[in-house]
Amino acid sequence: MSHEPVNPHSTLSISILSGKGGVGKTNLALNLAYALYRANHKMLVMDFDVGLANVDVLLGVSPEKNLQDLLKPGVTPADVVAQVEPGGFDFLPAASGVPELLELDEDMRDSVFTKLNTVLGEYDYLIFDLGAGIGKTVLSLASMTRMRILVVTPEPTSLTDGYAVIKVLKNQHNITDFLVVVNQATNTKEGQLTFDRLHGACKRFLDLDIGYLGVVHTDSNVPDAVRRQVPLIKHAPKCRASQDILSLAIKIGRFRAESKPLLAQKAILKKITNA
Repeated sequence: MSHEPVNPHSTLSISILSGKGGVGKTNLALNLAYALYRANHKMLVMDFDVGLANVDVLLGVSPEKNLQDLLKPGVTPADVVAQVEPGGFDFLPAASGVPELLELDEDMRDSVFTKLNTVLGEYDYLIFDLGAGIGKTVLSLASMTRMRILVVTPEPTSLTDGYAVIKVLKNQHNITDFLVVVNQATNTKEGQLTFDRLHGACKRFLDLDIGYLGVVHTDSNVPDAVRRQVPLIKHAPKCRASQDILSLAIKIGRFRAESKPLLAQKAILKKITNA
C-alpha cells in the first residue's frame, strides 16, 4: 500500500494526535473540519479513535454503520460514510471498544483503505481523529497523512506524553514534521510558553524542529457546545476559541494552497507557522 491514501496534491490528509486523553483533540478536529467546510471545502472527518470513538456524540448523531462494517465483504464507503452537513461535510464513524479495531494489522488497514480510496479523492481535506497515545494503529495512520497536528495543553503530563508521540513517530517511522496546537490556554503567553517547552525538548533530545500552528484559549462556550452536541463554531462563531480555530484553519488552508509537487513540505510548514 502506498504511503499516502490519495493524490497528495489534491486532497490534504491531516492526522490529529495527542499524547493523552482529555486535551480536547476530538473537539478540535471536529471544529477545524467545520471551519474548513464553511470555507467551501469538501471535508471528510474519519473517527479512528477506535478505543473511545466519540465524534458521533459531539455531533449528536447515531450512525447505522461504522468503520467495523467496512471490514465486511460487500460493504462500501457509501454504506458507511454519513452526511453531517449538505454539500460536503461527511463523517466516517468508528466503533468503540471493538478488539479487532484497536490494533489494526496491515492487512486490515489495507482492506479498509482499498475501499476508502475509491472516494477519498473527492474531498479537499481528510481529517483523521486518532486515538491518544502511541498505539500501533495511531502510529500507522499518523505516518500516512501529509500533515500531523499534535494537540497539547499546558499541563506537564500532556507535554510529556506529547513528546513521547513525537519521539516514537520519529524513531520508528522517520517522521520529522509536526505542527503543535496548544489547547485550553489561559492566555496567548501561556500557549507560547507551553510550545516553547515542547520545542526545546524536541530540539535538545531529538534534534528536531517542530512548528507552532497556534493556540486555542480556554472558553466557557466550549463545554456548552459539547453539551448541546453542536460544533463550537456553529454554536458560538464569535467567541474567542472559535476565532482561534478559524485562525488555525486559515493556516491549514494556506498550506494546501501552496503545497505544490516541487516545493518542500517542511519549508511551507515553516512559512505558515511564522506568518
